Amino acid sequence: MVKLAANLTMMFNEHAFLDRFAAAADAGFTAVEFLFPYDHTVDAIAERLQHHKLTLALFNLPPGDWAAGARGMAAVPAQRAAFAASVAQAMDYAKVLKPARLHLMSGHGRRDDADAVAAYSDNIALACAAAAPLGIEIVIEPINGRDMPGYFLNDFAWAANLIGAIGLPNLKLQYDIYHRQILHGDVLTSLAKLLPIIGHVQIAAVPHRHEPGSGELDDIGILQQLDALGYRDFVGLEYRPKGDTVMGLVWRDHLTVMENKL
Repeated sequence: MVKLAANLTMMFNEHAFLDRFAAAADAGFTAVEFLFPYDHTVDAIAERLQHHKLTLALFNLPPGDWAAGARGMAAVPAQRAAFAASVAQAMDYAKVLKPARLHLMSGHGRRDDADAVAAYSDNIALACAAAAPLGIEIVIEPINGRDMPGYFLNDFAWAANLIGAIGLPNLKLQYDIYHRQILHGDVLTSLAKLLPIIGHVQIAAVPHRHEPGSGELDDIGILQQLDALGYRDFVGLEYRPKGDTVMGLVWRDHLTVMENKL
């Protein structure tokens, strides 16, 4: 059975961020993830996780000035110093919150820019070295250009090749089914092929990024196949509910029914 983690950045927006932990637990979740914790103290988040007995699957390293359009710094040569500082900040949170993984965003850039590629590779290695003593994996995620124009990491094959070239044991692929379908399609075949390097999976329906099962893919079937392949880590629910978050969770009933038939 797949392990679902509610994404508290996108889900339960009926509540203030720190109140979403209770809402997720009340809705039956035992794990959560979110994009960025840095607007809140680490102690405040840790208290919510502990009180509601929630496992933290993942959060992101600081992205730079998000409000100004930054979407990460790792592939931006001029931001090497800022990136190093962001790693230190993320590790301060990770030491307390103990996530399974941290997502490293590349930022904007071009993959035919040798300086950007060098900065990205070096910064990935830096983050992996900082995370390794904590037993934490770093994951990198290809993101489609429709949602994030100009994003440096926008190709799954290129990401897989880079992971192989860097060769660090705590560097993995974050496989977002929504982004994969928009970028390349071929979800089931690629899941099987890339499974050895996948550290984290996320899902949302294509094309509108709503609840699984509300789009063009058989999301329940994909999750079944992921389970059959032997994937045992978290599946982050990085979707935007069409309406009320709890009302929209009826899709989980279909997943449970299908699993009970196996």
